[in-house]
Amino acid sequence: MIIIGLVVGVAAGIGATTTVLRNKLLSKSQQVLKDAEEKGEVIKKDKILQAKEKYLQMKSEYDKQVAERNSKLQSAEQKMKQREQSLAQKVEELQKKSNELKTASENLNGQIEVLNKRKAETEKIYKESIEKLEHIANMTAEEAKQHLIDTMTEEAKAEASNSIMDIVEEAKMTANEQAKKIVIESIQRTATEHAIENTVSVFNLENEEVKGRIIGREGRNIRTLESLTGVEVIIDDSPDAIILSGFDPIRREIARLSLHKLVTDGRIHPARIEEVVAKTRKQIEQEIVEVGKRTCIDLGILNMNHELMRMVGRMKYRSSYGQNLLQHSREVANLAATMASELGLNPKLAKRAGLLHDIGKVPENEPDLPHAILGMKLAEKYKEHPDVCNAIGAHHDETEMTSLLSPIIQVCDAISGARPGARREVVEAYINRLNKLEEMAMTYPGVVKTYAIQAGRELRVIVGAEKVSDVEANKLSYDLSRQIQSEMTYPGQIKVTVIRETRAVNYAK
Repeated sequence: MIIIGLVVGVAAGIGATTTVLRNKLLSKSQQVLKDAEEKGEVIKKDKILQAKEKYLQMKSEYDKQVAERNSKLQSAEQKMKQREQSLAQKVEELQKKSNELKTASENLNGQIEVLNKRKAETEKIYKESIEKLEHIANMTAEEAKQHLIDTMTEEAKAEASNSIMDIVEEAKMTANEQAKKIVIESIQRTATEHAIENTVSVFNLENEEVKGRIIGREGRNIRTLESLTGVEVIIDDSPDAIILSGFDPIRREIARLSLHKLVTDGRIHPARIEEVVAKTRKQIEQEIVEVGKRTCIDLGILNMNHELMRMVGRMKYRSSYGQNLLQHSREVANLAATMASELGLNPKLAKRAGLLHDIGKVPENEPDLPHAILGMKLAEKYKEHPDVCNAIGAHHDETEMTSLLSPIIQVCDAISGARPGARREVVEAYINRLNKLEEMAMTYPGVVKTYAIQAGRELRVIVGAEKVSDVEANKLSYDLSRQIQSEMTYPGQIKVTVIRETRAVNYAK
């Protein structure tokens, strides 16, 4: 019973507890719902307020935009009204001007009619006057006009002929004076040197014992040196000297330097000679290139082809009638630049043409062409200026002159070669040349005396006045100059002067 009472008590307690808990949960859930409803109301009010504010803001912006559009439309309407007013004013002005133009046109038409009437009257009077003049002069208007034209033409021709003669005479005098002045100034402003070149080189020895070593056993050393250099080695009774003979200065220089190195070194045998000659030849080639570069730099010539520059360097070892070819070319270049400057031409091109005018004399292989033509072809090959090429080819009249530089180069070449001391000749050859000139002139009929003067630069021929006429004297001068040019070799040029003179002599007693 006790146990049952306990169970019933426990069950009653649990039931009471459950009821209390249930009541508490109900009250809490009701409170939570109430709080949620209150919060929902607050949020709802906030959202409604935000929506109202957004609406008011958007409405104010829209009203502002509408106001701006209205103001723009009003300003556009005002502008349109102003334009309409101005257009209306312009239309009125145009109508006024149109009326004025119509009035002016009517007035002008009236004036034109009056002018046409006066023109017709004037033409009628002019025709009547012409008919009266033709009747009085017995000549038509066309005949009178042609007569006047012919008279004026003849007078103009006569005056023009006189003016041309005066201009030509004045031009001749001025041209002669200017030419002499330019040539003299060019010669005076150009430094010159005398000829010193030769066809032999002398190699001096310290003692006679060296000669035997140079000759070698059975002459093997000399034969080796001669075959390698192409120079004749002459060992005679000259004390302490060996002569190197040859017409190629480059070969002579190679032989001389090789001998100097061999004698200094002391080892002289064929193998050593081959080695030294090969080294010396390379050294000379380098020196040739350096000389060409230095020459171009000294003369202020730029952008020259390397091969042409090398040919310029080879000129140092060439000579013409004893005149060093490089020195001659430099001299011609300076003379040509001076003359070109005086004449208002390009001095740089003239200097370039002067330096290159004789490059046809220094090619390694020498074809059967005149040196002027060969030089022109070389210049064309290495893209030189056409004026420079023509000046090179025409400086001995081998081709036609097409450039103003060509006669300048020809004149400067003659000046450089013809000046005193420029070129050297053997005395016997010089005397033979003078004698040949005089004898050649004496073979022509009518020649009385001949004189070679000015160191062979001029040949004066005196003819009999009764045997040779003036025309024949001119022909004799031409024929003799052509014969000299074709049969003789000489530096520069030779002037042929034929003198024909008639004298009448009487005595008063």
